[in-house]
Amino acid sequence: MRVVMFCHSLLSDWNHGNAHFLRGICTELLADGHDLRVFEPVDAWSLQNLIAGHGNEALAEFGRAYPQLSSTRYDVSTIDIDEALHGADLVLVHEWNEPSLVQRIGEHRKRNTRYTLLFHDTHHRSVTDPAAMSRYDLSGYDGVLAFGASVAAVYERHGWGSRAWVWHEAADTRVFRPLTAEKEGDFVWIGNWGDDERTAELQEFLIDPIADLGLTACIYGVRYPAEAQARLAGARIEYAGWTPNFKAPEIFARYKLTAHVPRRPYATALPGVPTIRIFEALACGIPLISAPWSDSENLFTPGKDFLFASDGADMKQKMHNLLREPIQAAELARHGRETILRRHTCAHRVKELYGILEEVGSPATTMAGGMN
Repeated sequence: MRVVMFCHSLLSDWNHGNAHFLRGICTELLADGHDLRVFEPVDAWSLQNLIAGHGNEALAEFGRAYPQLSSTRYDVSTIDIDEALHGADLVLVHEWNEPSLVQRIGEHRKRNTRYTLLFHDTHHRSVTDPAAMSRYDLSGYDGVLAFGASVAAVYERHGWGSRAWVWHEAADTRVFRPLTAEKEGDFVWIGNWGDDERTAELQEFLIDPIADLGLTACIYGVRYPAEAQARLAGARIEYAGWTPNFKAPEIFARYKLTAHVPRRPYATALPGVPTIRIFEALACGIPLISAPWSDSENLFTPGKDFLFASDGADMKQKMHNLLREPIQAAELARHGRETILRRHTCAHRVKELYGILEEVGSPATTMAGGMN
């Protein structure tokens, strides 16, 4: 079948964590033999920041890492929707698109019933900024793919879209996998500062325990203001800045331990949504300790796949224990990766997508050779 995707950016992962999942889904669709076209805006803020900070070499790195993937960059004021959607069987529209574009695609779907149109939400704005989400006209869409049951419930409660399915993010295990490297330090964290959505949490669950234990630690990410970098320096934590998302496996391989610190909306208002970072780390086979969030959908087995830390003191103790007990740490990493391989790969999510299309009664289901 012909699949068309509209997303914020496939080319850039600068402060754009969804790039991992979108790239993985595109890779699996291509592997299943489907025709794929991806569109992203020419002025995408993620891509603009990437090029401004790291030049065109960053794009060249993406091309080397994902030679099978490409995107068409468009101007929202001039894009020809008829041409972009010509021959489409399935159209996926990610939520980081202009409301005007979302509406135009929906209007096109009302006039053309041969394809299935789905809106894809992987953010917390449905609860933190409902006014922004209500601007999206989803009346022409067949439904919503929500990355957690709590997000799907928000859509159903507000009447945004005809229906919503739960479609969690997952790991692209073609890229995110265990690698072997000499250890350079005790602890690594890959994540962005997150504005003020987890400043206190990063202090409690990362900075203070690392400083108290005197660990050799490194943090990667963007949008760390001077005050944040000063906090890291005060704790003797190396700040390494941006790294391409697809280099996470080789980074994880050089450290003994990592952590997950969810942004506040995911820990409080959207239970059951772990975000991509847990999938990434577990797929790479590194032991992980997580700050609190509610695994209400039983995606994992806490205590076997990873450890939960109730507060900063507990995080400090669990870091200390895992670093002193490498056999326990290795078993935790092994079990976590097995859970990813068994339930949470992008290949699993593509199969779930096929099931959703069958449920919709999509004409695409009769054309998808990979739907089995």
